[in-house]
Amino acid sequence: MKKTKNLLTSSGTFFKNILITLILTIAATIAAFWFFRHVPENPSNIALVYITALVLTTRFTTGYLYGILASLVGVICVNFLFTYPYFALNFTLTGYPITFLFMLVISLTISAMTCQIKSQGQILVEREKLLMEAEKEKMRANLLRSVSHDLRTPLTGIIGNSSAYIDNWETLTEQEKLEIVSHINEDSNWLLNMVENLLSVTRIDERSMKIATSLESVEEVCAEAIRRLQKRLPQAHITVKVPEEYLLIPMDAMLIEQVIINLLENAVIHSGSHLPIELTVTDDPEFVTFMVKDYGIGISPERLETIFDGSPYTPTNSNDVHKGIGIGLTICKTIITAHNGKINVCNHEHGCIFMFTLPKEGIKA
Repeated sequence: MKKTKNLLTSSGTFFKNILITLILTIAATIAAFWFFRHVPENPSNIALVYITALVLTTRFTTGYLYGILASLVGVICVNFLFTYPYFALNFTLTGYPITFLFMLVISLTISAMTCQIKSQGQILVEREKLLMEAEKEKMRANLLRSVSHDLRTPLTGIIGNSSAYIDNWETLTEQEKLEIVSHINEDSNWLLNMVENLLSVTRIDERSMKIATSLESVEEVCAEAIRRLQKRLPQAHITVKVPEEYLLIPMDAMLIEQVIINLLENAVIHSGSHLPIELTVTDDPEFVTFMVKDYGIGISPERLETIFDGSPYTPTNSNDVHKGIGIGLTICKTIITAHNGKINVCNHEHGCIFMFTLPKEGIKA
């Protein structure tokens, strides 16, 4: 069955290539007759017409055969139709054998070069597909590694605290009960946040790693992200600076809101500072930059290199161990990459800065 299908496909491709060759050759012959009739003093145009048909044939067919066939037909047509005596093959005219030979060599060379260029283009396309697949596999592996690490600890905390409450509820004081329930609530909210992150990735096309974008207001996206964050973290103090002009850029608003929320939440929880977090948006000629700046403990230099790849990391502060930032930042990178943007992080004198850029309409990063 498969062999029959392949045979039918090969036959269909053969007839398609033959049809393309015939159509282009006939079109070239009609154009050559027009030149021969209206511009008889410049017969070199006729050879150029057939060479053009040859180039188009090799461009829209597969393999060398059809380009060689088009070059032979073109050389014969020039001799048979447009060289005296007309409508007769005559290779004995003075100098014509050399002309015939050079035209044939030029045609075959162009055919071979065009086929080679097209073949190299196909190789580059295949290589790009392989690189994209490798990047997708890397992102998938990073997400799985982050999920396995970041979900395990809060789930363990929920199970441990709920078991302690069930086993000891009669002897626990009201204050101890409140503390246990508060820990369960905190871990549950953290898990909900991670689930929202994971769901956001489903909006990205798995085949192309791209997303559907539309023009969105930067100011409105930032405002909505802060509103959603403050529902979760009412104590968060954030200052915002955006350009005065109304700025629209192509994006998936929900995904970019998720990125901003992740970065702000990490700054609030992990910076170890009670100073306000700064969210600053700057407008550049080719892209828009979003910057989240905190005034806390910063990030260890060895962690800066791998912070976006989902590598498991245990904070030095044991009280904060369940709030790993791996999965959130890995998803941030996935989202920004899907927008043709870039994301990076660096320390400053009194904390750290997360930055990501989004290209403006019609410009690729």
